[in-house]
Amino acid sequence: MQSPYRELKERALAANLEIPRRGLAIYTFGNVSAFDPGRGVLAIKPSGVAYDVLGVDDMVVLDLEGRILEGTLRPSSDTNTHLVLYRHFKGVGGIAHTHSTYASGWAQAGEPLPLLGTTHADHLAADVPCTEVMSVAAVQGDYETETGNQILAAISDPLVVPMVLVAGHGPFTWGESPEKAVYHAAVLEEIARMAFVARTLNSEAPRLPEHLVRKHYERKHGKGAYYGQK
Repeated sequence: MQSPYRELKERALAANLEIPRRGLAIYTFGNVSAFDPGRGVLAIKPSGVAYDVLGVDDMVVLDLEGRILEGTLRPSSDTNTHLVLYRHFKGVGGIAHTHSTYASGWAQAGEPLPLLGTTHADHLAADVPCTEVMSVAAVQGDYETETGNQILAAISDPLVVPMVLVAGHGPFTWGESPEKAVYHAAVLEEIARMAFVARTLNSEAPRLPEHLVRKHYERKHGKGAYYGQK
């Protein structure tokens, strides 16, 4: 008898396999989850399993309380972070966590990613926020849940700002689907690399002027958007 979660697990697997394909993590680093809001369940990568041996039956299905509904492997160690975000981020259907080099570099520097160019503005009209460094008490508690709480504190509208840097750790991204979450992870890495190059060449490189920010953001996301095909 086929699993009732088969399609969700297939989408989770495909999204996870995009992480090494896009060069967003090595070995077993990173994870993606796929969420079914109608049933209130998510499928996520198992902890510590290499991407090149992952199969659809390895995906772990849980409800929003963290109860395992299907799967024999232990879910990602970041599962509680995903759970916190799904409980609070309405309209989100996928979450990705990577250790991509440039985005993680900004996170380790504890710096928001500044909006320096139009590629960044094409995707969001704000700096990518960076959380506070986690306190000793938070680390000694439920670390992954506290990571989720830190992200909540840094993000006011997850549908407008679909990415964050967790200080000292790395990036989390999300979207209306797991595919979009990984897309945002790849975009974040690219704009982080561009910003690094810009600030290396000119440490005083300024924020993109607001009229250019609005133009590039609105032509893709505004009411009169005209980028792409209808």
